Amino acid sequence: MNWLIDFFGDPANWSGPGGIPSRLLEHIEFSVVALLLSMVIAIPLGLLIGHTRRGAVLVVIAANAARALPTLGLVVLIVLLAGVGTTWPVLIPLVALAIPPILVNTYEGIRGVEEDLRDAAYGMGLRGGQVLMRVLVPVALPLILLGLRVAAIQVVATATVAAYVGLGGLGRYIIDGLATKDFPSTIGGAVLVAVLALVVQLGFSLLQRVVVSPGVSRRVKVR
Repeated sequence: MNWLIDFFGDPANWSGPGGIPSRLLEHIEFSVVALLLSMVIAIPLGLLIGHTRRGAVLVVIAANAARALPTLGLVVLIVLLAGVGTTWPVLIPLVALAIPPILVNTYEGIRGVEEDLRDAAYGMGLRGGQVLMRVLVPVALPLILLGLRVAAIQVVATATVAAYVGLGGLGRYIIDGLATKDFPSTIGGAVLVAVLALVVQLGFSLLQRVVVSPGVSRRVKVR
């Protein structure tokens, strides 16, 4: 506890490019960009595969890749290939980490919609794209948001690897603290990352309450 007081009570840690506000903004920037890129890739692909029931093998590959991905090793490899002049050495591994949960949950959410709902939508004269966007996506939204929440938390926790290649973010406190035996900085950085992950989880919980219809929420709970 004293270490946390030393870290958060030091005015030097709240100003300048190395201060908590700046490091927090850098960490959020890495995380948001990586999550947005992952969404652009994974959500349309998950919708397409779930709706057409074709290409499910990609989902299986993505799910297995999520367990085997050596994030830090991938960062080092990209740095060796591309250098450290850009943020891509961090963004590429984060995107690769975030795609599987988003893709799998989007696919499972669409695929799991009951056939009766699909048949009813087609019976009302809706076509493929209309059925997908007006019927399947609203019903699958809780699972899609769950995939986004899991991906966001993983990205926030893993974005600390940016410090390994000389970039910013909250990982600087952890990596630099370990290197210099500055344990208040190390523990303070870890606490900041944990708190940010909890804030992300709370934010997605609130988002689900707002965007998911009450009927769908009750349906998911019953199932």
